[in-house]
Amino acid sequence: MFILTHSPAPALLAYFTLYVLIAFVWRSLLVWRQAGVNPYVLPTDDSAHGYVGRAMRVLMLGLLTLLLALTVVPSLTPHLGSLDMLAQPGVSAAGWALLLLSLGWVAAAQAAMGASWRIGIDTTRPTVLVQRGPFQVSRNPIFLGMRLNLLGLVLVMPNAGTLAALVAGEVLMQIQVRLEEAHLAGQHGDEYRKYTKAVPRWF
Repeated sequence: MFILTHSPAPALLAYFTLYVLIAFVWRSLLVWRQAGVNPYVLPTDDSAHGYVGRAMRVLMLGLLTLLLALTVVPSLTPHLGSLDMLAQPGVSAAGWALLLLSLGWVAAAQAAMGASWRIGIDTTRPTVLVQRGPFQVSRNPIFLGMRLNLLGLVLVMPNAGTLAALVAGEVLMQIQVRLEEAHLAGQHGDEYRKYTKAVPRWF
């Protein structure tokens, strides 16, 4: 079996840094400039929403720390429990394709949301129910893109650390999506219920 001998960590670190800048920093600045609204509305309380928000921040920081550590100290790689059956060129290429697709898909979904985009559930400022662009085929295209992103990471760098991130991210996003759907149902009523019947939760 062919085993990848070079570390993809530096390229992945560059990619995820770019991902954070495009999907979070740049988009937040755009919403602030367009609507004068801070889109970051994750609470710090002890609610389910607050817990998921904290856990997602820990997950993202942990991933960036892992990639930075493997970039600076590549010798750590063998200690992370490599998933050898996935460590081959074709799988890695598919992973990079997923990563790039994810970034483009998330950016398109955020653009479709415009000033309605939020990081978390905004309980103080009502937003419109976006049904255009990627939202015509998925009710949660941004989270769908993030799920593909974590899967792509595992395929490019298959080890216990990236697999754990995939599992943790999947659980957290499944919970967050259901919290957001309950909020949207309460805010938009019959319009949202009609939307849920026409468009699937994921794809």
